[in-house]
Amino acid sequence: MLTADLAQSWRRGDRVRPLYISPDDVDYLQDAAHLIKLFHEHEGRARRELDRELEEFVGTGTNYKILRGLIKLLMDRCTFKAASAKDPAEIRRTLFLKARERHPVTLEEDARTEVIKEAARELLCAPEVLIEGLYADLPENQKLESFKHINNAELLNLYNLSQAQALLYHCVEMHLTVETQNPESYRELFSAIKAYRLIHTIKGSPAMGYEVRLDGPVSLFQRSQKYGVQMAVFLPALLLCKGWRMRAEIVQSVQGKPQSAFFELSSRQKHLSSHYLTDPLAENSILEKFAANWGRVETLWKLEPSREVIDLGESAFIPDFVLRHADGRQFYLEVLGFWTPDYLRERLKEFEHAGFKNFVLAAWDELRGSRDPLTTIPPHAIIFKRNLDPVAIELAIKEL
Repeated sequence: MLTADLAQSWRRGDRVRPLYISPDDVDYLQDAAHLIKLFHEHEGRARRELDRELEEFVGTGTNYKILRGLIKLLMDRCTFKAASAKDPAEIRRTLFLKARERHPVTLEEDARTEVIKEAARELLCAPEVLIEGLYADLPENQKLESFKHINNAELLNLYNLSQAQALLYHCVEMHLTVETQNPESYRELFSAIKAYRLIHTIKGSPAMGYEVRLDGPVSLFQRSQKYGVQMAVFLPALLLCKGWRMRAEIVQSVQGKPQSAFFELSSRQKHLSSHYLTDPLAENSILEKFAANWGRVETLWKLEPSREVIDLGESAFIPDFVLRHADGRQFYLEVLGFWTPDYLRERLKEFEHAGFKNFVLAAWDELRGSRDPLTTIPPHAIIFKRNLDPVAIELAIKEL
């Protein structure tokens, strides 16, 4: 994704949108093709050589910010690695210790050569290998190990998407209006929201559609940068879903003062395309580890992934798991993403108003997005520190 200094937007009145470039522009297509070629040509070579050629290509033209944006996206597709037979940090440690033993080391070539030879013998390598690897881990000396290919048209589309994502770093709140559609489509959209751990409130019903409110990174006191990245990477997943309209409140600095404007999109828009082939529900190691650990515990409760969207009257519940007992009872479990104590309390009120009781909400303390204290842990909720313990869930169900 783009960094904030490379983000460009267009604002008029209370509306804001990314500054898109035409994916059919011949000049930009040529620039993109040339940049991609440079990256391929420098595979296996030092990064400083690539940086030098990129600087020469960008030059001082008026479109330098766009070119630097394209370069940033291409850099994200690179893997750089220190090309050294020995660990550079170990080389420096050994060489400097040898030099200290002979302190002061003169500038005479013989003295320097002897120190290098002694260090090389200790590290079981040739002196040339030692010198070559001395600073091989510095970014400019690392070699381009691999570059994930992209064609020029795809790069321009990715640039436009990245400009839209960059706007969401400054989002206060996002509203999604979800049209009436089949249950599977609802679940696809709600699963994407949950997969990226966004703080959300869902109002509505399957028959009438839903209104979804997502808190933005600007609304959080803690971990707002990390949350902002999550909201940004959610956008390509949203583009794969059907029947929605988005209105995001964006705060920008205008003449040194923060002002709000609104960024609007819908599932029918034509400017942006997702680079995700399918909705890659973000890996959630907490859920995966919990499911694996459940299988190791002796219990009469069977854990299954849930595919339901449960109607709570004025809102919806999208549990991660359903637990079924041998006697027919069942409980639903949702592992919250980012959360605040206020969000947790309001969420529990929704269940209370709906008269829904067979559920547990598990909140990971690491993803707490506020410094507000949670003085008491309410019923139907548990807070966990590192891993979600199956025994803790079973005990919570027993108490309820």
